[in-house]
Amino acid sequence: MREFGYRRADDVQGAVALLAADPGARLLGGGTNLVDLMKTGVERPALLIDVQDLPLDRIEVTADGALHIGATVTNSDLAADPEVRRRYPALAQAVLSGASGQLRNMATVGGNLLQRTRCGYFTDPAAPCNKRDPGSGCPAIGGEHHNHAILGASAHCVAVHPSDMAVALAAFDAVVTYETSDGPGELPLAEFYLPVGRTPHRETALPSGALITGLRLPPAPVAAVSRYRKVRERASFAFAIGSLAAALDVRDGTVQEVRLAFGAVASRPWRARAAERALIGGPASAEAFAAAADAELAAAEVLPHNGYKVALLRNLVVAVLTELTEEAAR
Repeated sequence: MREFGYRRADDVQGAVALLAADPGARLLGGGTNLVDLMKTGVERPALLIDVQDLPLDRIEVTADGALHIGATVTNSDLAADPEVRRRYPALAQAVLSGASGQLRNMATVGGNLLQRTRCGYFTDPAAPCNKRDPGSGCPAIGGEHHNHAILGASAHCVAVHPSDMAVALAAFDAVVTYETSDGPGELPLAEFYLPVGRTPHRETALPSGALITGLRLPPAPVAAVSRYRKVRERASFAFAIGSLAAALDVRDGTVQEVRLAFGAVASRPWRARAAERALIGGPASAEAFAAAADAELAAAEVLPHNGYKVALLRNLVVAVLTELTEEAAR
């Protein structure tokens, strides 16, 4: 690890000023991803700006009924919060599935949103990687790609986004708030992550020098009946090979509202809007759930070793929506 500077920010404006003064600076929250990448040489910041002590560690219900989650709230505190567990249970489940307890005690909401892919070619500085070194190529396409993207990828990158939390946030229309030297701003999560296209190294639409200050979850009654299901290669701490955040409102056997988001299938959390459209107003049946999943996954472009994800996601949709239907009927 090369030498780097360290500054502790006392307030949001101070952190933003430090960022603006040094383009080589990185923000340090829990450090559970950034420090690992620094050890391998993937990240080489000239300065770390410690933001752990900023007053962004609260979860509050706002006047309009939304839930505001500060950027330095730890994953453990997020998963344990009574309002999160009551109003957005899939979010709490996603966070609890995302890491070991020790990591959740350190990891922050803002850092979770910005974590980098775990693609082995990206994390190996000796390997070419368009995300790490633009123009160098994507060896995963012809190499090890069993856990890589089947949706929204390109010839330049097939890596997947690793966050569990962000998948649930995508299902519930979260909005990211941030601060820059020009003042505050916000981005819907649907616009926060950029399509991979020809520029996989550009991962988010955050303005240069922006500090994430928190998240806003709008009121969503449907989210109270929700679930996050993660499939991984071992039961202990591991990244998903496929996951689903789902919420469902069924009345008299008819789907009134549904939210679906896939994880570990694209470079960003994948909101399954085609599947949602196929379900609204139709029967809450296993056959309808399977047909909706097929409508979404029709756009999948698989590689030789990751085609299993199509069946995996289809089965997840049917299983989880069936469980939610039965839960609503009790």
